[in-house]
Amino acid sequence: MTPRRPSMGAAVAPLLALAVFINYVDRGNLATAAPLIKDQLRLSTTQIGLLLSAFFWSYTPGQALSGWLAERIGPYRTLALGLGLWSLATACMGLAGGFMALIALRIVLGVGESAAFPCAAKLLAQHMPSSRLGAANGLIGVGLALGPAFGTFAGGLLMARVGWRPVFLLFGLVSLAWLIPWWRVTRRAEQAQTEPTPPAPSFGAILRRREAWGAALGHFASNYSFYFVISWLPLYLVKARGFSTAHMAEVGGLIYLVYAVSSLGVGWLTDRWIGAGASETLARKSAVITSHLLSAASLVASTLGDERVSVAALFCAAIAFGFNTSSIFAIGQTLAGPRAAGKWMGVQNGLGNIAGIAGPIVTGLVVDATGQFFWAFIIAAAVTLLGVVGWGVIIRRVAPLAWDAEAWEHQGGNDR
Repeated sequence: MTPRRPSMGAAVAPLLALAVFINYVDRGNLATAAPLIKDQLRLSTTQIGLLLSAFFWSYTPGQALSGWLAERIGPYRTLALGLGLWSLATACMGLAGGFMALIALRIVLGVGESAAFPCAAKLLAQHMPSSRLGAANGLIGVGLALGPAFGTFAGGLLMARVGWRPVFLLFGLVSLAWLIPWWRVTRRAEQAQTEPTPPAPSFGAILRRREAWGAALGHFASNYSFYFVISWLPLYLVKARGFSTAHMAEVGGLIYLVYAVSSLGVGWLTDRWIGAGASETLARKSAVITSHLLSAASLVASTLGDERVSVAALFCAAIAFGFNTSSIFAIGQTLAGPRAAGKWMGVQNGLGNIAGIAGPIVTGLVVDATGQFFWAFIIAAAVTLLGVVGWGVIIRRVAPLAWDAEAWEHQGGNDR
């Protein structure tokens, strides 16, 4: 029999989407400001790559810590602590005096933002059947897409008028306002969860599953192409394609808006497909494999074509990202089940975000060495194709895994 899932309240999922929106506004501000910071602080492209990468130095290992905290003190409190920390780090970046200060604050930002996806995964897996996870994660994907859209468009236009420092201060302080409705809504939700739950499996038990490694490889490949676009799109459009900061903001904002629509639509469609009788394996795998193939083709077309072809291809890449977002999290949540979802996503998203460490550095070095973005685009496309192996070959079936007695090892204070 399927256990009854407790209700989390109608407002929690939209607030999760809003938290992810804020997450991507705050982490993406640096990419939007990169052309201005590069000129004002006289930084090389390699140094910009290090700044973009520094966020992931703490964000990647922080995934496991956040997954563990979500099990120990609850996903509601963990997410609130994380958002408060990253909002303050964002505001302080507006006061940073130089390169090393920005590096340090990007590391603090990564620690705070690492709470978002393990906590969201834990809450959705606890409260929703797997056949409805596509639409729920599609809504999260809307926040993920509209965050860069708003940050690139509104942030870019504001930076063009007042500079980058006031924008960091403003966005960081406004982000803190999210905590007010979150505390009001989740206080009641936490009190409603009175039933005891079995302990989560250990990290070791999760890492022994081939599905975890398949999901991590797929997530890595997806993140490499997505972070390539989100991190370098402003600088690419301004420096390589000759866009003004305002024009870049308009085009970049529209690209992310297309991504948001695609994410919500594909999440809803895959759930409908499953509801009509398709297996979760067929529906979820079809979405992610299509995403990786289309993303790779779009990146190649973007660097080979003229300005119009390049922009059109970037819009196609945004559509492809929407195919991916709802399914990569739904696959992990389905495989892990409600007991393991927090830790599982800490592992999957943590290993997947190694792309955030390596990608910006590789891109910065390649652009500095060649003087153009061509090979950076080709590398991103090649890495994206690895996702077909992870999702399509290593993961055989998308279905809840059995966590037997061996999975509960090291519980009672000795969990690793």
